[in-house]
Amino acid sequence: MAIKAILFDKDGTLVDFNATWFAVGDHLALEAAGGDRAEANLLMERAGYDFAAGQFRADSVFAAGTNAEIVDCWYPQASATERREHVAHFDTVTAIEGAARAVALPGIIDALSALHARGFRLAVATNDSTQGAERTLATLGVSQLFEAAYGYDAVANPKPAPDVIVAFADMAGLKPSEIAMVGDNNHDMETGRAAGAGLRVAVLSGTGTRATLEPLAHVVLGSIAELPGYLNGR
Repeated sequence: MAIKAILFDKDGTLVDFNATWFAVGDHLALEAAGGDRAEANLLMERAGYDFAAGQFRADSVFAAGTNAEIVDCWYPQASATERREHVAHFDTVTAIEGAARAVALPGIIDALSALHARGFRLAVATNDSTQGAERTLATLGVSQLFEAAYGYDAVANPKPAPDVIVAFADMAGLKPSEIAMVGDNNHDMETGRAAGAGLRVAVLSGTGTRATLEPLAHVVLGSIAELPGYLNGR
C-alpha cells in the first residue's frame, strides 16, 4: 500500500539530540542531586549519558523514555504527589528549554519542505511532552508543515506502544499501513511494528546505531535528509 503520511520522532530525528539536550538534562540532574556535581553526573549516567563518549546511549531512558520515566529513575523514593510535581516541573523545563535550545539537524528543513510539497501528511510523535514538541516545531520554523504533534501526554500509552500511530491514522483518515514511522531509536521501530505501519525508517542522526536499529527497520538512512530521495525511488 502506498505511503501517504509520515510520523517523525523529534529528538535525534529532527533535532540534534546531544547538542540540544545535554545542558537541559544536566540542569535537571543538578537539581535532583541538590547541587552535588558528582551525584548529578551519576544521575546523568543512570539516565543514559556516556561521559567517555560524550553522548547519550541508544535506547536509554533519556534517549527514548518519557519525563515520567526519568523522574522514576532519579527520584525512586518520591511519593505519588511528589512524583506528579516532579513530572510537571520536568514537562515545563523541557518544553521551554528544550525548544529554546533546539538545534536542527542538517538538511531537515529542506527535506520536510520537499515531503510536504509532494503531498505527504506530516506529524511528530515524541516521548517529550506535546507542548515541548509544538514549541520545538515553532523554533525550527516548520510548524506549518505538520498536521499534528503527539507527546507522551497526548495518548494513553507512549512509544513503544502503537497509540501515537493509531491516533494519527484516525485523525488523518488513513490506515496505519499508509503511514511511515521515522526515528532514531528502537522505541520508534517498535511503535511502527506494533501499529502495523507500512514503513519503518530508522535514521542514524540520533543515538541509535545501525547494529541496534537494522533488525527492526525496513530501511536505515543516514538522516531524514535522505528520505525524499528514498521515497522517490521506492
